[in-house]
Formats: sequence, structure tokens, C-alpha cells
Amino acid sequence: MKNQPKWIWHNGQLVQWQDATVHVMAHGLHYGSSVFEGIRSYDTDAGPAIFRLDEHLQRLFDSCKMYRIIVPFSYEQVKQACCDVVSKNALTGAYIRPIVFRDAESLGLCPGDDHPVSCSVMAFEWGPLHGAEVLENGCDVCISSWKRLRSSSNPVLSKAGGHYLTSQLISLEAKNNGYDEGIAVNEAGNLTEGAGANVFVVRKGKLLTPGLGQAILEGITRDTVLRIANKLDLELLETEISRESLYTADEIFMCGTAAEIAPIRSVDRIAIANGKPGPLTRQFQSEYKNCVSGKTDYASEWLTLVNPSLPTPTPSATDELQLQSGEATNA
Repeated sequence: MKNQPKWIWHNGQLVQWQDATVHVMAHGLHYGSSVFEGIRSYDTDAGPAIFRLDEHLQRLFDSCKMYRIIVPFSYEQVKQACCDVVSKNALTGAYIRPIVFRDAESLGLCPGDDHPVSCSVMAFEWGPLHGAEVLENGCDVCISSWKRLRSSSNPVLSKAGGHYLTSQLISLEAKNNGYDEGIAVNEAGNLTEGAGANVFVVRKGKLLTPGLGQAILEGITRDTVLRIANKLDLELLETEISRESLYTADEIFMCGTAAEIAPIRSVDRIAIANGKPGPLTRQFQSEYKNCVSGKTDYASEWLTLVNPSLPTPTPSATDELQLQSGEATNA
């Protein structure tokens, strides 16, 4: 890893990166019994701040609950660990990965209540998932042949490690066929999400996205986009979206903590509109950037300062006027 950090929080203490090891008998390694989160910190006028940390950690603990994994540390301990790994590694913009997993005990498929559970939090530099070029120019995606999991098979609202085997297949298939990423549909042929990001469609002035009943993860960035849309007074529908309707969309973008706001310029090699990121996508990119960097008043509660002794940044009046007027600059 380039610019590898020195410290990882592992089971209650900061340890050297190379010492944060797991036994090969770990249950999570053999059976995917792990849950995790992807979180980012950003630079603000008050120093590094973690975006929507509480929402991410609540989902982490909820995911553990769904899989009957008992977290051996409190919510506040894990929250402090997220701040500590950013601070200790002297990071500003960082990707933060908390993970909770069943550790080594036995290879029995069904773990008992006393099965050991470990928790780690790491932080490191990592740019946008698909690269800065994609944020600027858009990406080319395909509809994957792999279908998303159903709630009747797995608790799809949980962010569990084992679920991402399907995501790997979706992404590998896309890249092996010359695309940047893949999008999955469900058994009914309706849009779900990408390999690791939610999807939004702009069509005839409306913002569309699959509802939670379409076997999607309840994304934190997805929720951020929904809230920004409400501030912009856009007509929003959480609904079923057919595959063919993507080809005639006005704009499409993916969103996620790792991906941020990534425009889609083509689906199955069919250009979306003029094949360039559209104005609403640009507006969401701009507003998202303002939110994560502490430049909007309404998003101030979403930021957790890594070093809270520093003064809190004050959003400028022009930021609020920009949001109200619908003006935006390219991200």
C-alpha cells in the first residue's frame, strides 16, 4: 500500500500496522462472518472531520445485530477509535474501515454465543474509488449477469463481508469486459445497485432511485443525496427502475463513501444523453463536496471533528445562497 500508515486500532489498543494480525482459523475468514463500514474524513477549516460517523457506526452495530455478532466494545469506544486512527496517523483526508468479525475458535459453521469476536479500525489515504478522472468525465458501466441477493436469503440491509462476494463478481465481470463498473438488477429485472454504490437516475426532471425493497444497501451517501435533493426542492421518487429506462435517462450517477458522486456516461456502451456528466450530477457533486468539507450550515451536524478542541468552521453566506439558487460549480 502506498503511504502505508503506522497504526491500527485492534481490540482496544493502537498497534503497529504489521502487528494487527488475525489467525488463519478465524471464522470470518472461512465463512464471511464479518461486518464492516467504509467512512471518510475530510479537511475542514477546523481540521480533519469524519463525515456522518454516527450513522455509519449505527449501521455497523445494526449489521452485527442482524448476524447475531456481539460487539466486544461499546459504541463510544469504536467511535473514539475512528478518531484516534486518523489523528495518530496524522491523516486529514482518510478512508476509515472499522470491521467486526468472528475470530478463531473452531470450524463449526454455527458459532456459539461465547465464540470470540474481534474488532479493528484502520485508516489510510485512498482517493475516489474509480479515480479522479471518472469524477470529472464519467464512467462506463454494464448491466451485470449477476443478480443481487434477496432479503429472503440474506439481510441485505446489513453491510456484511460475505455479501461482497457478489459485488466482486459484478465488478470483475465488468472490468474483464472493458467497463469501469457493473450494475446489478434483481430477479424481476429492475435496477438495484452497483458493486459497491447506490444508483440515481435523472429522467424528465425527476430524480429516481431504487427503493429499499429492491434489495439494496441503505447507503449513507444515498441518504445524503436524498437530503440534498430535498434542499434543492427536486421531485424525488424511490421506485422500481427497469433496465431499458436507463438507456434513455437524462443523467445517471453512482454514489457511495468510496465512490463519492460518480457520473455514469454510458450503460452497455449506449451513451447517456450526450455522454457527459449532466448539470444535476454536477450540482450534487458540488453540494456533496460542500457538505463533507463543512461549508454548508445544514450539514454541520454530520461532521465529527477528529480534534474537537479546535474551533468549529462557520459556513459562508455564499454557500447557502448557492444552494438556494441552484448554482453549482464542477467538483
